[in-house]
Amino acid sequence: MLDIKFVRENPDVVRQNIRNKFQDAKLPLVDEVIALDLRNREIKKEVETLRANHKKASKQYGALRAQGKLEEAEKLRAEDAASEERMTALSAEEKQVEADLKQKMMIIPNIIDPSVPIGKDDSENVEVERFGEPVVPDFEVPYHTDIMESFNGIDLDSARKVAGNGFYYLMGDIARLHSAVISYARDFMINRGFTYCVPPFMIRSDVVTGVMSFAEMDAMMYKIEGEDLYLIGTSEHSMIGKFIDTVNKEENLPYTLTSYSPCFRKEKGAHGLEERGVYRIHQFEKQEMIVICKPEDSMMWYDKLWKNTVDLFRSMDIPVRTLECCSGDLADLKVKSVDVEAWSPRQKKYFEVGSCSNLGDAQARRLGIRVVGPDKTKYLAHTLNNTVVAPPRMLIAFLENNLQADGSVRIPEVLRPYMGGMEKMVPKK
Repeated sequence: MLDIKFVRENPDVVRQNIRNKFQDAKLPLVDEVIALDLRNREIKKEVETLRANHKKASKQYGALRAQGKLEEAEKLRAEDAASEERMTALSAEEKQVEADLKQKMMIIPNIIDPSVPIGKDDSENVEVERFGEPVVPDFEVPYHTDIMESFNGIDLDSARKVAGNGFYYLMGDIARLHSAVISYARDFMINRGFTYCVPPFMIRSDVVTGVMSFAEMDAMMYKIEGEDLYLIGTSEHSMIGKFIDTVNKEENLPYTLTSYSPCFRKEKGAHGLEERGVYRIHQFEKQEMIVICKPEDSMMWYDKLWKNTVDLFRSMDIPVRTLECCSGDLADLKVKSVDVEAWSPRQKKYFEVGSCSNLGDAQARRLGIRVVGPDKTKYLAHTLNNTVVAPPRMLIAFLENNLQADGSVRIPEVLRPYMGGMEKMVPKK
C-alpha cells in the first residue's frame, strides 16, 4: 500500500505505474483516493475547530452563570449542543471516509522499481542469467511420476480417493528424498546466517490482508469455516506477520529468518490440475527465507536472497536460470521480483522452482512494521522473501537431472548425510 501523501503529491507517477502494469481499470482510483483524502482532511480540520470551540464554550458557560447571565448562558449552551451534534455526525462520516480510503488504497499497486521490464504477462519476462550447463541425456527421461513409481515412491490414486486431485502420498525412498531436501535446505540457510523458525500454519485475516493483495488471497487461501483463520499458502505470510504492529530498533536489523512449513493453495484458475503430476498441487512443503531490513539495504538483500536459491540448486547439480518478472507479472505489492527456474531434461526447457521478491515498504505499511533510528525517528521497514526450496516440485528437477540410464538416481554428495549415506537410489521395478 502506498503512502497517501505520495499519491497526493505524485498522482501522475501513480497513474503511469498503473499503466505500466496494464491495469488501466484502476486509473479512476487515483482521483477517488485524492478526493477522499481531501474530504478526510477537511473533516479533521472542522472537528478540531469544533472541539476547540466546545472547550471555549464550556468555560464561557460557567462564567456567564456565575455572573447571573442565565439567558446568555442557555443560548450558548444550545449553540454548543448543535456543535456537538455536528461533531458526532462528522465522526461517523470520518470513519466511513477512512474505511473507503483504505479499501481503495489497498487496490492501487505498489510503485515498481525502474529496472523492471515493462510487459503484459509472464510471456514477456526476461532471462537474466544461466547457472550450470543444461544437459539432455542420450536416453529417454520418463515423466516424473513414472520415475517415482519405479521406486514405489508415489500413490496418487489413493490420495485422490482420500482428498481429490492435487494431493499425493510419497513413499519409501522418494519420501525420504523429499525430507532430505528440506533438511538440507534448512541447514544450508542456517549456515548462511539465517535464524531457523517453524511458524504458525494458520494466520488471521488482518495478517492475510497485510501481506498480499485481495486478488491473491481469493486465488490462494483456504479459510477455516467459522473462524478468523486461513491456512498459509507460504510460510512467508506468517513469518512477516510475526512483526505486525512492532517498533524495531534499527541496530537490530536486519532480521533474517528461514522457515519450514506445509503450504496449502486453492490454485483457483489453474484449470485441469494434473492427475498424474505433482507440479501444481494443493498441498506441499517448503523452506522459505525472509528479511526485514532498512530501506537502503533492501536491494542488496534482494540479490543475496535469489543467489542463495541458485547456490542451493547448483550444489545438487541442477542447472538453473533467473528470470526477471515484467511489470504485468508482478503482484500488486511487489517492487521487483525474479523467478529461479530449473532445467528439465525431459521437457528440454526450464520451469519455475522458486521466486524472490522485494516488496519495499508495502507490507510494513499494512502491518505496521516500523523501525526507530538512533535519533528516535520512526520509519517503515522493507520486507523481502524468497523460496529456498519447495518439494515436491523441486523433486521433478532433482530426479530428471540425476537420473541414470539404468533407472537409478544419483544422490549428490551434499544430500548423502541426509539419506543415510546412500549414493544412489535403485528402482524397485
